[in-house]
Amino acid sequence: MSKQPTIKSYKLKNNETRYMFQLYIGVDPLTGKEQSTTRRGFKTKKEAKDALAVLKVEINSGTYKKKAVETYQDLYDMWVKHYENTVQDSTFLKTIRIFKNHILPIMGHYKIDKINVETCQYLVDDWAKKLQRFNMVKAYASKVVKFAMKRGYVHSNPFDLVEIPVVKKTVSLDEDEDENFYSREQLIELLECFKQENNMRIYTFFRLLSFSGMRKGEAFALTWRDINFKENEIRINKAVARGKQGLYIGPVKNGEPRTIKMDATTMQLLKDWKKQQYKEYLQLGFNTMKQNQFVFPNTENQIHEPNKTYRWLKTVLDKYKLDPITTHGLRHTHCSLLFEAGASIKEVQYRLGHKDVKTTLDVYAHVTKKAKAGTIEKFENYLKD
Repeated sequence: MSKQPTIKSYKLKNNETRYMFQLYIGVDPLTGKEQSTTRRGFKTKKEAKDALAVLKVEINSGTYKKKAVETYQDLYDMWVKHYENTVQDSTFLKTIRIFKNHILPIMGHYKIDKINVETCQYLVDDWAKKLQRFNMVKAYASKVVKFAMKRGYVHSNPFDLVEIPVVKKTVSLDEDEDENFYSREQLIELLECFKQENNMRIYTFFRLLSFSGMRKGEAFALTWRDINFKENEIRINKAVARGKQGLYIGPVKNGEPRTIKMDATTMQLLKDWKKQQYKEYLQLGFNTMKQNQFVFPNTENQIHEPNKTYRWLKTVLDKYKLDPITTHGLRHTHCSLLFEAGASIKEVQYRLGHKDVKTTLDVYAHVTKKAKAGTIEKFENYLKD
């Protein structure tokens, strides 16, 4: 590598100018390949020149020891290659978005051996002011530093010593907090409105979500093979996920398939939809009588985009002036009505596919207005003679 090193300038995201250079450092004795080292982050060209001169002296005197990483960005680039092999594509995609949006723009140019507790505390405090799930961002930022510890680049992880700020919540005196679930009466009204729209595919989809509690990604991954009409059962063993290459079929969220019982009305509706699907998709040039046929495909008979449900639902909510609810809110609704109907925690946990009881209690500790009213009635009746 005879090319002489040159000092180049580059721009940070905040438009500040920094300088960098690349220098040939010899041949790797293990591979026989030529090696180079890149140094960046210099605020002035003079700083870069001085650092380059020092490196040349070290290399010529034989005292230079190559550092594999210099900045947090360098370390992240190493870590993320290993991390990709440990998680599902959908999780990996979410992770790199967190780093891209919240961590790397701030920490990317930090010298890895200069990151201290004060710096990490400042970052966590700042994330807490801006982000609802700041603890998750802190945890991911910490993973990279832990990776550095395991490889000897740093001796400790300053994120472990950070004090987690308490987010102070305010209470509105005007209205109760909106709850993302329906009562029994509201759910019946919603499904009746969907029925009036005369779109069997969409009506069947929302009826299935409401009476099964499954996630929309699980519903879009269903094939007719998963539906047992004889036993009125549905096998939930996969879900639509989003990876680097787009949508794909992956495992259910907790990795544990489940089989749930369904009511006869919903199962009959699925039968009717299967017949209707055959007619509609035959006109589009597709044979839907195969066992691996999706129950709810897109118009090209491929994996359906889960986010489309937002528009389907909003159209009906606006048209019939119904109270707001999200598609996931139907899962909340199913859980709430199961408890109201007398189902046990374990039964609800299994039906909704929660990994542990804590999730069932923490995330779905909502109860309907009817159940809340019943609480004081139980108390009153208990105190009566």
